[in-house]
Amino acid sequence: MTMTQERKPPELSRTAQRFARASSTSVGAMLAKIIIIAVVDATALFAVFTALGQKAWAIAAVIAVIAVAVNVVYFKRGWLPAKYLLPGTIFLLIFQVFVIGYTGYIAFTNYGSGHNSTKDDAVMALLQSNQERVPDSPGYPVTVLERHEDLSLLVEHDGAQMIGDSDTPLAPISDAELSEYTQLQFADLLNRQQEVTSLYVPISQDPSQGSLRTSDGRTAYQYVSTLVYDQSTDTMTDSKTGVVYSDTGVGAYTSADGAQLMPGWSINVGFDNFVRAFTDSSIRSSLATVTLWTFVFAFLSVATTFFLGLFLAIVFNDLRMKGKKIYRVISILPYAFPAFLGGLVWAGMLNRDFGFINQVLLGGAQIPWLTDPWLAKFSVLWVNLWLGFPYMFLVCTGALQAIPDELAEAAKIDGAKPFQIFRLIKLPLLLVSVTPLLISSFAFNFNNFNVIYMLTEGGPRLEDAGLNVGATDILISMVYKVAFIGSQRDYGLASAFSIIIFVLVALIAVISFKQTKALEELN
Repeated sequence: MTMTQERKPPELSRTAQRFARASSTSVGAMLAKIIIIAVVDATALFAVFTALGQKAWAIAAVIAVIAVAVNVVYFKRGWLPAKYLLPGTIFLLIFQVFVIGYTGYIAFTNYGSGHNSTKDDAVMALLQSNQERVPDSPGYPVTVLERHEDLSLLVEHDGAQMIGDSDTPLAPISDAELSEYTQLQFADLLNRQQEVTSLYVPISQDPSQGSLRTSDGRTAYQYVSTLVYDQSTDTMTDSKTGVVYSDTGVGAYTSADGAQLMPGWSINVGFDNFVRAFTDSSIRSSLATVTLWTFVFAFLSVATTFFLGLFLAIVFNDLRMKGKKIYRVISILPYAFPAFLGGLVWAGMLNRDFGFINQVLLGGAQIPWLTDPWLAKFSVLWVNLWLGFPYMFLVCTGALQAIPDELAEAAKIDGAKPFQIFRLIKLPLLLVSVTPLLISSFAFNFNNFNVIYMLTEGGPRLEDAGLNVGATDILISMVYKVAFIGSQRDYGLASAFSIIIFVLVALIAVISFKQTKALEELN
């Protein structure tokens, strides 16, 4: 037997493969991987302890599972597909699944203005926000100290030095601990006067003993709350009026006549937000009006942009057309323009008093393009047409050029006229290609916040509406206003509206894709 016919022992072959794999991974790459995983683990550990501190057990468990999965996948030999899929899966969970799930959770709570914390925080806030100075209370010499930009009060009481801040009641302090603080000088007190005067330091863990406040940074006085909290009966009593407020299960202390003390706290309200959306007459009418306009706006936006884009695609696809490249470049320029910036520019151009449209094109006319309900709707559709037709133009151009010319030539031989060729051959084939894009465009315009808010901010205001909505508001802009505009911000109701939008868009997508499948089978 020759040397070329001899085979290496299996053990030597496997050893050589292991050596090759080990040598293929450099020491630098391994160190970089260890450092990156260490940073991920440290971040995850911090997030877990933070979640546990907030008693968010589910979130802490999910973060721990993700951290373990990252370590297993990236320190395990092989599993190459998982190394690429895991980052995308994690981001999907964080930015999609978690957001949707959290929105659903908020929709079943009363979370909003005055109801954005826990009950314990609400009790403390009520006792602190209703404090008055105790008559003839003695003055306490104080010194305002600073540590990490947070202010504290140093009090001389019974020969002992005690320190406290807004979150920590007064407690004795040693000289070593005191060395960590910096005393505010007179100039600093003047510069931070608002912070100093708004600083209150609880005297003890018992909120009924009140707190110390100072107006000059030198002398503090005792302030006590006009509300008296009885933990055994879970009630708040106004010491001035004698009115008793109790927890009636609505997330706020409520008196017998229905008056509530604010702030309250966040509680689970079940389907109350959804019930309000459909049964409260003021909310229901606003929701119905905005929903109808949302469908009309989305449908007309898709229809107008599609037909204009299709018309231009047909014109520029004609072989007899000269300068097609120049016209195509000009036509797609609005597509390169940011939508929010386009809305702002058009808002200036359509201004009634000094806009370019009225002053230059219409010779100084006073047409209220953005303040009349119907003209505002027309303006929104016009601007969205200007922004959206280039996309449809590009899509239709590509779809038309993908249709074989032989089909049109065969139809001509059979005596078909150009319009018949387009209606019976090209258009059905075109719809097969672009219908999924039309569906996605409808869903996009259903939530097209930019053009609505940048152009009209949803206005003009509907005076008879129960919510802060306008004639051009669509559902997503209404959700934004309910959640973030005005003194009363109702995140729970806004989240319920978001769930309703999600369901509507999902139903529309399902029905539309079924029709698309039927269209494909027909062709």
